Amino acid sequence: MCALHTLAFKVLYILNFAIEFYRKGKKAIRYNVPVGFGEEARPWEISSPFTLPKVIMGFEKLRRRRFMIRRKPIQLGSLDSHGATMSHEGLKTVRVDNRCDFSSYSDLCICVVTWNMNGQVTYEDLAELVGNNRKFDLLVVGLQEVPRKNISRLLQAALLDSHILLGKSIMQSIHLYVFGLKDSDLFTKEVKIDKSPVGGFGGLIRRKKGAVAIRLNYKGITMVFISCHLSAHAQNVEKRNSEFRNVSESLFSQKLNPYARPAQITVWLGDLNYRIQGIGNYPARDLIHNDLHRLLTNNDQLLQEAERGQIFKGYSEGTLTFKPTYKYNIGSSNYDTSYKVRMPSWTDRILFKTQDTEEIHATLHSYEAMDDIHSSDHKPVKAHICLKLSKPS
Repeated sequence: MCALHTLAFKVLYILNFAIEFYRKGKKAIRYNVPVGFGEEARPWEISSPFTLPKVIMGFEKLRRRRFMIRRKPIQLGSLDSHGATMSHEGLKTVRVDNRCDFSSYSDLCICVVTWNMNGQVTYEDLAELVGNNRKFDLLVVGLQEVPRKNISRLLQAALLDSHILLGKSIMQSIHLYVFGLKDSDLFTKEVKIDKSPVGGFGGLIRRKKGAVAIRLNYKGITMVFISCHLSAHAQNVEKRNSEFRNVSESLFSQKLNPYARPAQITVWLGDLNYRIQGIGNYPARDLIHNDLHRLLTNNDQLLQEAERGQIFKGYSEGTLTFKPTYKYNIGSSNYDTSYKVRMPSWTDRILFKTQDTEEIHATLHSYEAMDDIHSSDHKPVKAHICLKLSKPS
């Protein structure tokens, strides 16, 4: 059978070579050859003069490459004995502790939600977003590609009277809202907002990408929340890294206020747009379909860049146990079947960092996608973070 495949490939190769030779005359003939499993094809040339040994060597080179592609194993995520992804350089991957003793053990519990809305919204979706289990002090909602609706009013209506709006920061289609328990405004002070556009002539026009932020002091804990939307497309990794650094340096800049105390906890949320790479689209979908998506974490660009020390130094993120949150057919939980057939990816993320781990301890009690919301090509992601202040000695 293997010999038959080799013979068939040889015949096709020779036919293709003859056609190219006829079309291009004595110019160099270029083949687009994949150089690794799931990688994009790269050009490889046979230049004139076209001698028989050169053509045969070209065939052998193509055959060996294709053989290696068929046999090369998929690089899968490394799992520890508890099933959690191992830590990456500068970014700690933490396990979820499902137990949360709201307001008894913890000093503060925060529910964080991020969602790329794809320009669509219904009240029912927002009600599902905030949920009925309100066992948290603060609710932080970061939204991207927000339609021109009064989202603040809709969120407040969905929350009924359990929480009130403490602050909001909006830059066109990027929104951020912080809600607190009733009477929480009595414990809230120093609420500040900031914005950091990227692209579009310095963000002057078409500010669809960038970040908005809210800084506040709640019950004596200084916090910063950042909702962002970074550049799209798999090949723009370095651009996303640069945008992350620019946003980090510009929001609540120490240069403008050098005496400002650093936030005790910073939470990044949003459509960071880092993709899965280094594996073919359909092999990746097969793993997801068989609930083996956690094996794709080594192919996640965000974790790869963190491993290189390029982004999110000192941050923590929950284990990626949920399926990739992008790209879905709108109205369903099926991945993209359009002509583009986008690679499923964990574009939507929530990460957090404490300034001094001896002063404040953060624990993660949930990190999940909300699969029952279907109005966007993204699934929302929700995290539950609790904080405990160290008692002074």
